[in-house]
Amino acid sequence: MQIFGNEQGLKPAQRAALIRLYDRKVPPSTLISPSLAQTLCEISHELKRQIGLTLDRRGRVHHVIIGDAEQLFIPDLGRARAGRSRFRGIRLIHTHLRNEPLSEDDLTDLIRLRLDLIAAVGIREGRVGNLYHTHVLPDELTAEPTVTTPLGEKMDFLAFINALEAEFSRRTIGAVETEGQVRALAVHVSVDKRLNPQTSLRELSELANTAGVVVVDAIVQNRRAYDPKYVMGSGKLRDLLAMTMQLDCELVIFDQDLSPHQVRAIADFTDVNVIDRSQLILDIFARRAHTKEGKLAVELAQLKYRLPRLAQRSTAFSRLMGGVGGRGPGETQLEIDRRRARERITALERTLKQTESQRDNQRGRRGRRGVPVVALVGYTNAGKSTLFNAITHSDVLTEDKLFATLHVTSRRLRFPQARELVIIDTVGFIRDLPKDLISAFQATLEELREADILLHVVDVSDPRMNEQMASVEQILAEMALQDRPRMLVFNKADLLEEEILNNLCQMHQAFHTVARDRRTTRPLMEAIEGRLWQQDQAQLYV
Repeated sequence: MQIFGNEQGLKPAQRAALIRLYDRKVPPSTLISPSLAQTLCEISHELKRQIGLTLDRRGRVHHVIIGDAEQLFIPDLGRARAGRSRFRGIRLIHTHLRNEPLSEDDLTDLIRLRLDLIAAVGIREGRVGNLYHTHVLPDELTAEPTVTTPLGEKMDFLAFINALEAEFSRRTIGAVETEGQVRALAVHVSVDKRLNPQTSLRELSELANTAGVVVVDAIVQNRRAYDPKYVMGSGKLRDLLAMTMQLDCELVIFDQDLSPHQVRAIADFTDVNVIDRSQLILDIFARRAHTKEGKLAVELAQLKYRLPRLAQRSTAFSRLMGGVGGRGPGETQLEIDRRRARERITALERTLKQTESQRDNQRGRRGRRGVPVVALVGYTNAGKSTLFNAITHSDVLTEDKLFATLHVTSRRLRFPQARELVIIDTVGFIRDLPKDLISAFQATLEELREADILLHVVDVSDPRMNEQMASVEQILAEMALQDRPRMLVFNKADLLEEEILNNLCQMHQAFHTVARDRRTTRPLMEAIEGRLWQQDQAQLYV
């Protein structure tokens, strides 16, 4: 039998008394028996240290823990129980030397470890004082500890915990039906009061949906500055921990980029997977990339994102690989992983550079033939691909999801008088698009540099229209395309009242279309034709 914690200074008789606690058993209908509580108090009073026990639902002791005068150091309890029963099946009973109530650390352990219940047996002059106990409630993030005096008050613990788990399961199922999808909590920590957290969280929820994740709730916190370790404050972090348990979530998505250290710290505290916005976008690109070039570009972006995070991995399990001739211990596994990642990045960049050269040749041939190019750009899910299909009679994949298109598609379009142009559908933009993705898709986006006109397609029905337009303009400026001629197209015009639509089009000098109705694109195509060949038209009147 093992005693967990600091055994230093224990006498043989004291150690034997602690070991004998493994032989004790509590009836399933009782939280803790008065005799066991008295034994704990006597040992704890003698040692001047806290003593703790973990008990399963049959009342058997699993761990005997010894701490110091202020706290316990809880050992690894193993994996939590799976399925809808979201408690661990273990309760923690420990002593408090000054008969004090449960502490903030106790409440945090209750939630973080998914304990059935946590209780403190107060010591008063070496004997049992008050019994403080609490559990997580289905409707509350925290619970006030219950004080039971005297200790002998009966509590049918097994019936209580079964009923509590059933209530948790019922509340969770009734709140959101996820049909097997990954359940996630969204977190937005704002240090800029000018930003609207709800707008940003709606977009994060759409991104999660595209990745096959359902966001069941969100936490918002306004701070003067990000916490360097956890991003959010300690109080909100405990709320987050409680909500992951109450809502049966296995993933937390932060709406801002996290450092590798922050990801690891938050994951260790909450015991769930933690990702940030950039990682979510990278995952979407990885899922939806179908062409060889797209897959290579996504892999490059992912490797660039992960490379600095390899340095944060624990080296405890590194393998030492001896070099030929025994010259030193060789490379650690971490060093090998980093070297291989850099080598793969170099190889991918070389391959994508070759693809870029091929595209340069294609663009050169188009230029020699004098074929103008029109490229569609815009925020993701603005309807670019649907508009592209309507104009060119194509069948490019269209979905009501973000980043349905991840590769360039071009079609040749013939006008009267033997005029031709090439129309290009491109990758959608998004606010704070990861820099690694922009650089990885540089070969693809080079098509925009050769375009004679950029058609900036906007979802006019989206309440975030102005912010989305600004994000697209910012990305175009970062690509040094701010001076490229462009035309503004307000798509999904049928979702807006006619008077409002006309005012917006007049204000922004924009064309309006309903991409599903090809007839609505005629004014736009006539304007493109006039703009591309206006010099020819002018010569007719000379």
